[in-house]
Amino acid sequence: MPKPINHTPRKRFGQNFLIDDGIIHAIVNAIHPQAGETVVEIGPGLGALTRPLLERLPHLHAVELDRDIVARLQRTWPTERLTVHSCDALKFDFGALGHDLRIIGNLPYNISTPLLFHLMEFAAHIRDMTFMLQKEVVERMVAEPSTNDYGRLSIMLQRRFHLEWLLDVPPAAFNPPPKVNSAVVRLIPKTPAEIVPLDEALFARVVAAAFSQRRKTLRNTLGSLMKPEDFTAAGIDSGQRAENLALADYEAITRRLASLQRPAE
Repeated sequence: MPKPINHTPRKRFGQNFLIDDGIIHAIVNAIHPQAGETVVEIGPGLGALTRPLLERLPHLHAVELDRDIVARLQRTWPTERLTVHSCDALKFDFGALGHDLRIIGNLPYNISTPLLFHLMEFAAHIRDMTFMLQKEVVERMVAEPSTNDYGRLSIMLQRRFHLEWLLDVPPAAFNPPPKVNSAVVRLIPKTPAEIVPLDEALFARVVAAAFSQRRKTLRNTLGSLMKPEDFTAAGIDSGQRAENLALADYEAITRRLASLQRPAE
Protein backbone atom coordinates (compact mmCIF):
# COMPACT_ATOMS: atom_id res chain seq x y z
CA MET A 1 0.00 0.00 0.00
CA PRO A 2 1.61 3.30 -1.04
CA LYS A 3 2.42 5.65 1.82
CA PRO A 4 1.05 9.21 1.85
CA ILE A 5 3.64 11.90 1.11
CA ASN A 6 3.40 15.39 2.56
CA HIS A 7 6.47 16.77 0.81
CA THR A 8 6.11 18.34 -2.63
CA PRO A 9 8.66 16.71 -4.97
CA ARG A 10 10.94 19.30 -6.58
CA LYS A 11 11.67 19.04 -10.28
CA ARG A 12 14.98 20.88 -9.97
CA PHE A 13 16.24 18.12 -7.68
CA GLY A 14 14.83 15.38 -9.94
CA GLN A 15 12.73 14.04 -7.06
CA ASN A 16 10.64 10.92 -7.62
CA PHE A 17 10.01 9.17 -4.31
CA LEU A 18 9.97 5.38 -4.12
CA ILE A 19 6.74 4.15 -2.49
CA ASP A 20 6.37 0.48 -3.48
CA ASP A 21 7.10 -1.68 -0.41
CA GLY A 22 7.82 -4.78 -2.50
CA ILE A 23 10.46 -2.99 -4.56
CA ILE A 24 11.92 -1.33 -1.45
CA HIS A 25 12.41 -4.65 0.32
CA ALA A 26 13.79 -6.30 -2.83
CA ILE A 27 16.45 -3.59 -3.04
CA VAL A 28 17.36 -3.81 0.66
CA ASN A 29 17.53 -7.60 0.46
CA ALA A 30 19.81 -7.34 -2.57
CA ILE A 31 22.11 -4.99 -0.64
CA HIS A 32 21.95 -7.25 2.44
CA PRO A 33 23.56 -4.70 4.78
CA GLN A 34 25.39 -5.96 7.87
CA ALA A 35 26.29 -4.28 11.15
CA GLY A 36 29.82 -2.91 11.03
CA GLU A 37 29.65 -1.94 7.35
CA THR A 38 29.96 1.69 6.25
CA VAL A 39 26.82 2.28 4.20
CA VAL A 40 26.18 5.57 2.40
CA GLU A 41 22.82 6.49 0.90
CA ILE A 42 22.72 9.14 -1.82
CA GLY A 43 19.45 11.08 -2.00
CA PRO A 44 17.51 9.45 0.85
CA GLY A 45 14.47 11.60 0.16
CA LEU A 46 11.64 10.68 2.48
CA GLY A 47 13.43 7.65 3.86
CA ALA A 48 11.90 4.82 1.82
CA LEU A 49 15.22 2.96 1.85
CA THR A 50 16.65 4.73 4.90
CA ARG A 51 14.10 3.25 7.29
CA PRO A 52 14.54 -0.44 6.38
CA LEU A 53 18.31 0.04 6.20
CA LEU A 54 18.36 1.42 9.74
CA GLU A 55 16.35 -1.59 10.88
CA ARG A 56 19.43 -3.65 9.96
CA LEU A 57 22.23 -1.16 10.63
CA PRO A 58 23.25 0.70 13.79
CA HIS A 59 24.42 3.68 11.70
CA LEU A 60 23.98 5.06 8.18
CA HIS A 61 25.48 7.99 6.24
CA ALA A 62 23.19 9.99 3.94
CA VAL A 63 24.06 12.63 1.33
CA GLU A 64 21.12 14.97 0.62
CA LEU A 65 20.90 18.34 -1.17
CA ASP A 66 17.32 19.39 -0.34
CA ARG A 67 17.50 21.33 2.95
CA ASP A 68 13.87 20.63 3.81
CA ILE A 69 14.52 16.90 3.52
CA VAL A 70 17.75 17.25 5.51
CA ALA A 71 15.79 18.86 8.35
CA ARG A 72 13.13 16.15 8.13
CA LEU A 73 15.73 13.38 8.32
CA GLN A 74 17.48 15.01 11.28
CA ARG A 75 14.17 15.28 13.13
CA THR A 76 13.41 11.62 12.48
CA TRP A 77 16.74 10.00 13.46
CA PRO A 78 19.41 11.06 15.96
CA THR A 79 22.92 11.70 14.66
CA GLU A 80 24.28 8.52 16.25
CA ARG A 81 21.97 6.56 13.94
CA LEU A 82 21.97 8.76 10.82
CA THR A 83 24.73 11.17 9.80
CA VAL A 84 23.28 13.53 7.19
CA HIS A 85 25.76 15.26 4.88
CA SER A 86 23.87 18.29 3.60
CA CYS A 87 25.54 18.85 0.24
CA ASP A 88 25.58 18.10 -3.48
CA ALA A 89 26.62 14.48 -4.11
CA LEU A 90 28.42 15.65 -7.26
CA LYS A 91 30.84 17.60 -5.06
CA PHE A 92 30.98 15.28 -2.05
CA ASP A 93 34.29 13.67 -1.04
CA PHE A 94 33.21 10.06 -0.54
CA GLY A 95 36.80 9.11 0.24
CA ALA A 96 36.54 11.09 3.49
CA LEU A 97 34.20 8.40 4.84
CA GLY A 98 36.89 5.73 4.74
CA HIS A 99 37.31 2.51 2.77
CA ASP A 100 35.16 -0.50 1.90
CA LEU A 101 32.16 1.77 1.41
CA ARG A 102 28.79 0.41 0.33
CA ILE A 103 26.99 3.18 -1.58
CA ILE A 104 23.32 3.00 -2.47
CA GLY A 105 20.57 5.26 -3.69
CA ASN A 106 17.62 6.12 -5.84
CA LEU A 107 19.68 8.56 -7.88
CA PRO A 108 18.18 11.74 -9.35
CA TYR A 109 17.95 10.84 -13.03
CA ASN A 110 18.96 14.33 -14.16
CA ILE A 111 22.47 13.93 -12.65
CA SER A 112 22.94 10.16 -12.78
CA THR A 113 25.63 10.04 -15.49
CA PRO A 114 27.87 12.81 -14.08
CA LEU A 115 27.40 11.30 -10.61
CA LEU A 116 28.57 7.88 -11.83
CA PHE A 117 31.69 9.52 -13.27
CA HIS A 118 32.27 11.36 -9.98
CA LEU A 119 31.96 8.12 -8.00
CA MET A 120 34.41 6.43 -10.34
CA GLU A 121 37.12 8.62 -8.79
CA PHE A 122 36.52 6.90 -5.44
CA ALA A 123 36.54 3.30 -6.72
CA ALA A 124 39.47 2.40 -4.46
CA HIS A 125 37.33 3.32 -1.43
CA ILE A 126 34.25 1.36 -2.51
CA ARG A 127 33.19 -2.26 -1.97
CA ASP A 128 30.02 -1.98 -4.05
CA MET A 129 27.31 0.42 -5.24
CA THR A 130 23.63 -0.38 -5.75
CA PHE A 131 21.59 2.23 -7.58
CA MET A 132 18.13 2.83 -8.95
CA LEU A 133 18.53 4.52 -12.32
CA GLN A 134 16.59 5.24 -15.46
CA LYS A 135 16.40 1.91 -17.30
CA GLU A 136 17.83 3.51 -20.41
CA VAL A 137 20.98 4.45 -18.45
CA VAL A 138 21.37 0.90 -17.11
CA GLU A 139 21.01 -0.43 -20.67
CA ARG A 140 23.89 1.85 -21.69
CA MET A 141 25.99 0.81 -18.69
CA VAL A 142 25.85 -2.92 -19.45
CA ALA A 143 25.78 -2.66 -23.27
CA GLU A 144 28.09 -4.74 -25.46
CA PRO A 145 30.04 -3.53 -28.53
CA SER A 146 28.21 -3.07 -31.84
CA THR A 147 24.87 -2.30 -30.16
CA ASN A 148 22.97 0.98 -30.16
CA ASP A 149 23.28 1.41 -26.38
CA TYR A 150 27.06 0.92 -26.33
CA GLY A 151 29.02 4.12 -25.84
CA ARG A 152 31.32 6.20 -23.67
CA LEU A 153 29.43 5.38 -20.45
CA SER A 154 29.61 1.63 -21.18
CA ILE A 155 33.36 1.67 -21.75
CA MET A 156 34.34 3.97 -18.89
CA LEU A 157 32.31 2.02 -16.33
CA GLN A 158 33.14 -1.46 -17.63
CA ARG A 159 36.85 -0.66 -17.38
CA ARG A 160 36.54 -0.05 -13.62
CA PHE A 161 33.53 -2.11 -12.49
CA HIS A 162 31.73 -5.42 -12.76
CA LEU A 163 28.08 -4.58 -13.51
CA GLU A 164 25.00 -6.58 -12.56
CA TRP A 165 21.43 -5.70 -13.57
CA LEU A 166 19.34 -6.65 -10.53
CA LEU A 167 15.70 -5.77 -11.24
CA ASP A 168 13.30 -3.59 -13.23
CA VAL A 169 11.08 -0.99 -11.56
CA PRO A 170 7.87 0.40 -13.14
CA PRO A 171 6.86 4.09 -12.96
CA ALA A 172 3.97 3.23 -10.60
CA ALA A 173 6.52 2.44 -7.87
CA PHE A 174 7.19 6.18 -7.49
CA ASN A 175 5.41 9.36 -6.51
CA PRO A 176 5.21 11.24 -8.79
CA PRO A 177 5.52 8.46 -11.41
CA PRO A 178 8.41 9.27 -13.79
CA LYS A 179 7.79 9.14 -17.53
CA VAL A 180 10.42 6.42 -17.90
CA ASN A 181 11.04 2.91 -16.63
CA SER A 182 13.71 2.33 -14.00
CA ALA A 183 16.11 -0.44 -13.05
CA VAL A 184 18.42 -1.35 -10.19
CA VAL A 185 22.07 -2.07 -10.97
CA ARG A 186 25.03 -3.14 -8.85
CA LEU A 187 28.59 -1.96 -9.53
CA ILE A 188 31.54 -3.79 -7.95
CA PRO A 189 34.99 -2.21 -8.43
CA LYS A 190 37.49 -4.40 -10.23
CA THR A 191 40.67 -5.29 -8.39
CA PRO A 192 43.93 -3.64 -9.54
CA ALA A 193 44.93 -7.01 -11.04
CA GLU A 194 41.83 -6.92 -13.28
CA ILE A 195 42.54 -3.45 -14.67
CA VAL A 196 45.11 -2.89 -17.43
CA PRO A 197 47.50 -0.15 -16.19
CA LEU A 198 47.02 2.94 -18.34
CA ASP A 199 47.22 6.71 -18.39
CA GLU A 200 43.61 7.19 -17.24
CA ALA A 201 43.33 10.77 -18.50
CA LEU A 202 44.56 9.73 -21.94
CA PHE A 203 42.17 6.76 -22.00
CA ALA A 204 39.23 9.03 -21.15
CA ARG A 205 40.32 11.46 -23.88
CA VAL A 206 40.51 8.69 -26.48
CA VAL A 207 37.06 7.33 -25.64
CA ALA A 208 35.48 10.81 -25.60
CA ALA A 209 37.05 11.68 -28.96
CA ALA A 210 35.97 8.39 -30.56
CA PHE A 211 32.33 8.97 -29.60
CA SER A 212 32.32 12.72 -30.28
CA GLN A 213 30.81 12.02 -33.72
CA ARG A 214 29.27 8.59 -33.37
CA ARG A 215 28.41 8.04 -37.05
CA LYS A 216 31.91 8.80 -38.30
CA THR A 217 34.77 6.32 -38.58
CA LEU A 218 37.73 6.21 -36.23
CA ARG A 219 39.86 7.53 -39.08
CA ASN A 220 37.92 10.78 -38.72
CA THR A 221 37.26 10.96 -34.96
CA LEU A 222 40.76 9.91 -33.87
CA GLY A 223 42.64 11.28 -36.90
CA SER A 224 44.04 14.19 -34.91
CA LEU A 225 45.58 11.75 -32.41
CA MET A 226 46.66 8.84 -34.59
CA LYS A 227 48.33 8.31 -37.94
CA PRO A 228 47.37 5.35 -40.19
CA GLU A 229 50.42 3.41 -38.98
CA ASP A 230 49.34 3.93 -35.36
CA PHE A 231 46.02 2.21 -36.02
CA THR A 232 47.91 -0.66 -37.64
CA ALA A 233 50.35 -0.92 -34.73
CA ALA A 234 47.43 -1.04 -32.27
CA GLY A 235 45.65 -3.70 -34.34
CA ILE A 236 42.68 -1.43 -35.08
CA ASP A 237 40.74 -1.07 -38.33
CA SER A 238 40.39 2.71 -38.72
CA GLY A 239 37.35 2.20 -40.97
CA GLN A 240 35.26 1.04 -38.00
CA ARG A 241 33.06 3.25 -35.88
CA ALA A 242 33.57 3.85 -32.17
CA GLU A 243 30.73 1.50 -31.20
CA ASN A 244 32.45 -1.46 -32.90
CA LEU A 245 35.49 -1.46 -30.61
CA ALA A 246 35.70 -3.46 -27.39
CA LEU A 247 37.17 -2.13 -24.16
CA ALA A 248 40.46 -3.91 -24.91
CA ASP A 249 40.70 -2.06 -28.24
CA TYR A 250 40.49 1.32 -26.52
CA GLU A 251 43.13 0.18 -24.06
CA ALA A 252 45.37 -0.83 -26.99
CA ILE A 253 44.92 2.59 -28.62
CA THR A 254 45.78 4.32 -25.34
CA ARG A 255 48.93 2.23 -24.92
CA ARG A 256 50.01 3.09 -28.47
CA LEU A 257 49.47 6.83 -27.92
CA ALA A 258 51.28 6.69 -24.59
CA SER A 259 54.29 5.03 -26.24
CA LEU A 260 54.44 7.84 -28.79
CA GLN A 261 54.54 10.43 -26.02
CA ARG A 262 57.60 8.89 -24.35
CA PRO A 263 60.94 10.57 -25.07
CA ALA A 264 63.26 8.57 -27.30
CA GLU A 265 65.79 6.47 -25.37
